[in-house]
Amino acid sequence: MFHKEGFKIILISALILVVSIFFIEKFVTVYWLQKLLMITLLVFFILILQFFRNPKRNTSLNTNHIIAPADGKVVVIEEVFEKEYFKDKRKQISIFMSPLNVHVTRYPIGGKIKFSKYHPGKFLVAWHPKSSEENERTTIVVANNDVGEILYRQVAGAVARRIVNYAKPGQNVIQGTDAGFIKFGSRIDIFVPLDMEINVNLNQKTKGGETIIAKN
Repeated sequence: MFHKEGFKIILISALILVVSIFFIEKFVTVYWLQKLLMITLLVFFILILQFFRNPKRNTSLNTNHIIAPADGKVVVIEEVFEKEYFKDKRKQISIFMSPLNVHVTRYPIGGKIKFSKYHPGKFLVAWHPKSSEENERTTIVVANNDVGEILYRQVAGAVARRIVNYAKPGQNVIQGTDAGFIKFGSRIDIFVPLDMEINVNLNQKTKGGETIIAKN
């Protein structure tokens, strides 16, 4: 299964692949070069398919659990001052997504969207400490009665040039469902209350929609 954000790119890439192979067979007469070019194009197409994959995830719905909104590696667990929305101290958990990870983002909790805002910005590497505040990003706050308000932020990286965010204020959402997409390497920051138990460790791999990263 592929994500809808990739349909157009996959179709264009497939067309380029077919046309390129036609011209390679017609005009490249050196056998080994012909095969090398074909294999290179095929590998490139497979990488595009791999990037836009959208595997089904089995989310165990729990209003007291915060689940990972994306696949990747935990690169930050620390207490910070969140100055955009809460304007107080929170625990921040950051997940770095490499170009090889699934880049679908999912709602970490179910509830109502309280805030959703896009910020234009730079394209620093996603693990840079200032990327959360200076890079192109979106900030989304979801709230329910058990954990209160949870903020997550989609952050573009040095390669990512488009963030897709489906969250709209007032919308009711289900934990683990499709919240958006970030095209090419990036990161997700999640801000939870200080008294929540963190359920992951630094450098731990996460599975979006399934890994529990914090809980009451």
